[in-house]
Amino acid sequence: MGRIKMFSLSVFPFLFITLLAIFYPKNSKAVNSNECVNCHISKGITASAIRDWQLSKHYEAGVGCADCHIPVKEAVKEIHESKSSCEDKRVKRLVSPRNCAQCHEDKVNEFERGKHALAWVAMMAMPTTKDQPSVIIEGEKGCGGCHRIGRDEGKCDACHTRHKFSTIEARKPEACMTCHIGFDHPQWEMWSTSKHGTIYAVEKDSWDFSKPLSQWYKEPYKADSKTPRAPVCQTCHMPDGDHGVRTAWGFLALRVAEKDPEWRELRNTIMRGLGVLDEKGNFTERVKIVEAGKVVRLTAEEWQAERDRMLKVCSQCHSPSFAKEQLDKADEVIKESDKLMAEAIKIVESLYKDGILEKPKDYPLHTDLLRFYEVRHPIEQKLYVMFLEHRMRSFQGAFHMNPDYMHWYGWAEMKRDLAEIKHEAEMLRKQFAQTKKRK
Repeated sequence: MGRIKMFSLSVFPFLFITLLAIFYPKNSKAVNSNECVNCHISKGITASAIRDWQLSKHYEAGVGCADCHIPVKEAVKEIHESKSSCEDKRVKRLVSPRNCAQCHEDKVNEFERGKHALAWVAMMAMPTTKDQPSVIIEGEKGCGGCHRIGRDEGKCDACHTRHKFSTIEARKPEACMTCHIGFDHPQWEMWSTSKHGTIYAVEKDSWDFSKPLSQWYKEPYKADSKTPRAPVCQTCHMPDGDHGVRTAWGFLALRVAEKDPEWRELRNTIMRGLGVLDEKGNFTERVKIVEAGKVVRLTAEEWQAERDRMLKVCSQCHSPSFAKEQLDKADEVIKESDKLMAEAIKIVESLYKDGILEKPKDYPLHTDLLRFYEVRHPIEQKLYVMFLEHRMRSFQGAFHMNPDYMHWYGWAEMKRDLAEIKHEAEMLRKQFAQTKKRK
C-alpha cells in the first residue's frame, strides 16, 4: 500500500504537467501578455491596440496577445509565412480565424457557409483583377480593402474591429457601412434613408445592442423601448446571429433555374453578356467564376431556401402575406430591369457581329460585362455602368424599401443608359457605313 502511495505521489506531478501541456492554449507558448504590453509601451507603439484590448471581453476573460498573434498550426500558409516585426518571430500581425475558432468554432463555421467567406475568391476570380495596381488589390486600398473579409479564410476584424472585438459594435448597422456603400451596392444609403433607417436614426440611442440578436423578438408582442422596432442589416442578413450571410438572388440578381420563359430568355442574354453562356445556351468556362464566388444562384432549391429564410425574418414584424407581396414586387423590378439590360446587351453584341466594333481575342463572346471598366470603347463603358451601377440600384433599392433609390438612381438611369447606347450605336453604324463608302 505504501509503495502504491509513493508511486502515485511521484507520478502525479508528471501527469499534471502533461495535462497542462495538452490543454493549455498551444499558441500561448508561455508568452505573458504583460511582456508584450511593456515592450510596446517602451517602444511607444500600438497604443490604441493596447487601450482597446484592455476594454475588451477578451481582456476580462484572460485572452492574451499570443492567443491571437501566434498562429495555430491550422492557420493558412500565408499567415504562417507572413513577415513579423516582433523580436519573437512566431508572432504575426495577421490573425487567422483558426485562432478565433478555438473559442468561437460555431461562428467561424457559420461564416464559412456565407458569401463573406468568398469575398476574396470572388474578387480574384474576376478576369481583370490581375490588371489592377497591386496597391488596390493586395495593398487593400481599393477593392481589396472590402474583399479582405474573405482573405486567408476570413477576417473577423472586418466587423468586430480590433482590438476591442465588440459584439455591440458588430450588431449596429454602421459596422456594415464601410463596404456596403457607393457605386455598385449602396445598401447603407438605401437602408439608412428608408423608413426602417429613419426609425433607427430617431430611436437608436434607446435600443439595447448588448442583447443578442436571437433575443430581440423572443417575446414578439411585448412592448419594450429597448428592443429595436425596425430592422438593421444584421436583423435580416444575420438572423439569430447566424454569420452565414447569404441572399436569395446573390450579388448579381441572377438565377439559372428560371421557370418564366420570357424571363429565362432575358437572363440568358445577360448571362451571355457576362460570358457565362455561349450563343447556344451552354455554360462556358466562365461559369467557374460565378461558381467560385457564388454570385449567381445555380439551382431553384438554393434560391428558394434563402427566400424562405428571408420571409421568416420579415414575418417577425409583418404578416407573411405582406412580406411575400413586397419581396414579389422586388422580383418584378428585377425582371423589368432585365428587359432594359438585355436590349442594351443585344445592341452592343450586334456591333461586334457586324464588324463595327473590334472584338478583342480575350473576350469570351461579344460583350464582356465582367471586364468592368477595362474596355476599349465608350459604349462598352456605358453598358458596364448600366449593369453594375444602375441595374444593381434598381433591384437593391426595391429590396431595401427605398422607392427613390429604386427609381431615380436605378430605373431612370437605366432608361437613360439605353437611350444613349441606342444613339451611340446609330452613330457608330453611320460612321462605319461612311468609311466603307470611301474605301
